[in-house]
Amino acid sequence: MNVRAEPADRVLVLTRLIDAPRELVFSAWTQPAHLVRWWGPNGFTLPHCDVEFHPGGAYKFCMRAPDGSDHWVWGAYEEIIPPSRLVFSWHRTETPARVDPWAVTRVTVTFAEEAGKTRLALRQAVFPLAEECLDHRGGWNECLDRLMVFAGQTALV
Repeated sequence: MNVRAEPADRVLVLTRLIDAPRELVFSAWTQPAHLVRWWGPNGFTLPHCDVEFHPGGAYKFCMRAPDGSDHWVWGAYEEIIPPSRLVFSWHRTETPARVDPWAVTRVTVTFAEEAGKTRLALRQAVFPLAEECLDHRGGWNECLDRLMVFAGQTALV
């Protein structure tokens, strides 16, 4: 079997230990009412959040930056195993009409229970360029920090 190694500088892996139950953290990723409260880097809002949460279902988000610029992300849910795993495609452009996204990757998020907390692991790969991976590292780190605050302030619903 010929398995090609992925270039380490084009694969993003992040982990967080979130002080909230796994079911809550999973639902934060699956419900638009939750997503709009934490998704995006610091200072961003989510004025457009369409989610068809089932395998093969689509999602489409508009992340609005503090300067008013819009950043569109969309894709399809490939795998959903509540409350432990999400896999989805990730397409990103600066306009919703652009058909050639500058980054097309796959995101895998796992949620493991750890003494009443949630060990979240996010993997996004493979980026066409190392610079795109670095750009997403910054954005995802801020996004996950916002998720940690949201999860810590939210009662399980």
